[in-house]
Amino acid sequence: MLLESVPTLKCSSGRKSHPAKLCFFFDEIQACPRAITALCYFYEEMPELHVAAAGSLLEFALKEASFPVGRIQFLNLYPLCFAEYLEATGNPAAATAVLGNPADISPAVHELLRDELKRYFFIGGMPAAVEAYRENRSLRDAFEVQGEIAESYRMDFANYTPQVDRYCLDSVFTSLAQSVGQQIKYSRLGDGYSNLTLKKAFDALCLAQVARRIPSVDSSGLPLGTRASAKIFKALSGMPDDIEYAREDLLTIYRGAMAEQFVGQEMLVSQQGKLYYWNRQAKNSSTEVDYLAVIDGRIHPVEVKSCATGSLRSLHLYIGSYPECGKALVFSDRPYSDLPEQNIKFIPLYSTYASTK
Repeated sequence: MLLESVPTLKCSSGRKSHPAKLCFFFDEIQACPRAITALCYFYEEMPELHVAAAGSLLEFALKEASFPVGRIQFLNLYPLCFAEYLEATGNPAAATAVLGNPADISPAVHELLRDELKRYFFIGGMPAAVEAYRENRSLRDAFEVQGEIAESYRMDFANYTPQVDRYCLDSVFTSLAQSVGQQIKYSRLGDGYSNLTLKKAFDALCLAQVARRIPSVDSSGLPLGTRASAKIFKALSGMPDDIEYAREDLLTIYRGAMAEQFVGQEMLVSQQGKLYYWNRQAKNSSTEVDYLAVIDGRIHPVEVKSCATGSLRSLHLYIGSYPECGKALVFSDRPYSDLPEQNIKFIPLYSTYASTK
């Protein structure tokens, strides 16, 4: 029995420990469905013991185990956001700046933060990749770790079977990196597979939090999730590479997809995992706003753009359709500026988290 191992651990340590001072940690708990069930008994028979479990693919493991409903608390772990990355790489002053008021940032600090954000675009927020960069200040070292992480995902695809075709998973996994910010059509995620097979693969990657589905919603009221479309959505994924690093404008890297990916990842944290966008389908045309942020009970349209305000057609259409919306937020490579007459703020990309929570 799992509970019997607690006193065994005390004996092997050679000293007495009160359960309240211990932490029992299960890593990769999905590999042992009985351990998932046992969490209930830890809670009921030894509530003073601290128990933590980490794992993925739990939806598959639960086919073989009962889930301890009401006995556990969930905590989603995301990649390091930009401020956390700055802290981890030894730049706490820059972290403080990006968490502060973007209107207070000087031109010199703005350029410094742009340079740091460009590096973050390519290093990303996976702790092992950040640590690899921190040790030698080498992007190449970070890229090698990213490659190892991606390969470990692919090796893990065998654990998704028989519910999902592992080869289809690999195809979808690769395709998603090329589809960031675009509306997803299952038929474009892999050749030679039915839409149903592709959908199962995509859903499995979302359940494992390798990818993130971003539904289109009607903005007529809160909460946004009650008006989410099951058929119209786009995705976030990972797409590290070094060939585009020489580009100076952050909005031109991967034709703007890297910036949209970054804003989405920061908003996943600031919006507590609830991320949506607005899409309006009309005859012979389609209009969308990149994201929607709920701040102080109001819905704010969010765009990731480098263009002038006059060409923000979708954003102006949204403001016209929902005149009671909060101020529009445009994240760009530019310094901060406020245009109250148009109900729009231009905010530097690096201030996404602070400006959307």
